[in-house]
Amino acid sequence: MDLVNTLSGLFGGLALFLFGMQMMSDGLQKAAGEKMRYILGLLTKNPIMGVVAGALVTAVLQSSSATTVMVIGFVSAGLMDLPQAISIILGAHIGTTITAQIIAFDISDYIYPILFIGFLIVFVAKKEIAKNIGYMIFGFGFLFLGIETMGSTMKPLASSPTFLSMIGKVADVPVLGLLLGVGITMLVQSSAAVIAVLQNFAAQAGPDGITSILGLQGAIPILLGSNIGTTITAMLASIGQTRNAKRTAVAHTLINVTGTIVFMCIIPWFTRVIQAFSPSGAEVDVIQRQIANAHTVFNLINTIIWIPLIWLMVKIVMWILPVTENEAHEEKHSQFLDVNVMNQPTVALHLASKEIMNYTTRLGEFLADIKKAMLEGGEDNLAKADKSARRVGNIQTDIYNYLIGMFASGSLNEDQSAHTTELMYIVEDLERISKCMKDLLESAREKIEKDFVFSKKAMEEIEESFQVVTAMYKESVHLIVYGDKSAVADVEQYMKRIAKLEKNVRKNHKKRIKEGKCKPEFTNIFANIFHSMERIGENCNNITEAVAEDMYLRYLPEDYIRSAG
Repeated sequence: MDLVNTLSGLFGGLALFLFGMQMMSDGLQKAAGEKMRYILGLLTKNPIMGVVAGALVTAVLQSSSATTVMVIGFVSAGLMDLPQAISIILGAHIGTTITAQIIAFDISDYIYPILFIGFLIVFVAKKEIAKNIGYMIFGFGFLFLGIETMGSTMKPLASSPTFLSMIGKVADVPVLGLLLGVGITMLVQSSAAVIAVLQNFAAQAGPDGITSILGLQGAIPILLGSNIGTTITAMLASIGQTRNAKRTAVAHTLINVTGTIVFMCIIPWFTRVIQAFSPSGAEVDVIQRQIANAHTVFNLINTIIWIPLIWLMVKIVMWILPVTENEAHEEKHSQFLDVNVMNQPTVALHLASKEIMNYTTRLGEFLADIKKAMLEGGEDNLAKADKSARRVGNIQTDIYNYLIGMFASGSLNEDQSAHTTELMYIVEDLERISKCMKDLLESAREKIEKDFVFSKKAMEEIEESFQVVTAMYKESVHLIVYGDKSAVADVEQYMKRIAKLEKNVRKNHKKRIKEGKCKPEFTNIFANIFHSMERIGENCNNITEAVAEDMYLRYLPEDYIRSAG
């Protein structure tokens, strides 16, 4: 019965810890909002900035695994190359040590006041940012409540001779501690949780009441093992992703494995170094801080070693996963969406915005393919336009489902929820443009299959209309990306030109029929062509109204906006 109670208390405390960490992370993410966008803007800088960005993002997410999964998504989407990804992962290893440092503080006397303050803010606050801060404080309290629960549950174990004998074996055989750390972390899927348990467990006094039942030298192998165990999340996230994403996951694993091997060989010296600059006092009173410091120093030194050797890690993972013949053709319908980061709103909105940019590019290509089929004819051109039609349809469906999934995740704050709705409106406007283009494609199909031959003047009018519609579409895309209200007038001018063109075309067509230059049976298809053109223009004009209400892709970091321009 005692064993059942102990395990129940341990797992219950662990559940409280994980729940608190998740709540704190969600509150911090939602409160950070725009700051997270700025941090993401650093991701494309030099390796040092990549390390800084990785550390900052991980400090917000409270999970190196979450950051690594995010990075794998970026690499898979082609937004980031391997050197950039590796630098951010190195930073994530530093950022994840913050949790252990926080846990090392003894605030057991303040847990319930913290919980009450967090609850009070959530209950009373009207503004969302204040509520998010309240949730962050509430989660912080739960985190320490979980630690306190685990600590009180473990105290009876310190007096069990059988348990002390088992711990003695783990402490005396570092490899056993390493394997234990790897196994538990793979099971729990959180190195922060494992280290929290380790800190609490090591803080239990042995028979003399002064020394730890495990000791720092016995705790370090378990700590090192947890750093290897946490890489399993990244490996799982890379399944089904591009080959470069798999290389990123392998790099993450190799960095931790190589660092662990080196530090396993110097545990006695490493222990003495940590003890030298950590607080002095009875071992049970200071060992939590010593473990936190060991965790920080290990990841800091490992990062410093690997920063100048990123090029070497790239070569190693390229050797392990060499380039294949099919790699150049690795392409999904949607290039940037990643469901693994859907619960990280800033990242998910960034990827959704990039995918909408991809959608606008594919729609532009679709319009160009229709133009070629219409003006040049030919079954090959028609087949190419059909392929473009299927592609834009698939991308549009993927984006819409992704945005719905973001709502379902429940992780959006008020601003992010509003912007997700705006993105859905933008996608709907683009979808209407797509439908008009498909109607235009059907007119091109009819012209080709029925072998209609329009007069030279009629073809010139069609080509001119395509030029105006294409220019108008490009201006609309510019509005979506930049939210540049000064460009609205240009779109409106194009709309007037399209309306005037359609009016003149109808008049000219009737005149050509009277003169015998055009056949009467061409009237229907000719009218459909220009009606589709005008409807494309009208839907482009709708985008100007959206931009007037500040609906544009504002979750794109500046580096990506510049590349789009």
